[in-house]
Amino acid sequence: MIGYIFGGIVVLAIIVGIIYSILNKNKIRKNGIEADAVVCRIEESTSYDEETGTSSTTYRYFVKYTTKTGETVEARLADPPRTAVEGTQLRIKYLPEKPKFVIMAKK
Repeated sequence: MIGYIFGGIVVLAIIVGIIYSILNKNKIRKNGIEADAVVCRIEESTSYDEETGTSSTTYRYFVKYTTKTGETVEARLADPPRTAVEGTQLRIKYLPEKPKFVIMAKK
């Protein structure tokens, strides 16, 4: 019984996180400030599933950019282009109140 309750709480937390992320991205798309950024690092992590014998690799892309007020920020890029490598220049959007969360600007 406790396992079901805990599982339900975990699922609910995941759903809330997904909704928050979607709303945040939409707010940035609508009200964000555009800036030039450079991919400064890419973190790779691999997980292995012993049951299936498969592994999967995920990549986290980080960009460095300067805000409108002159602050240099390093932030994780949501939904990066998979062709990006360190040094790739990108156009991003951010909110001044959340400069560490950035998305790609539409062309």
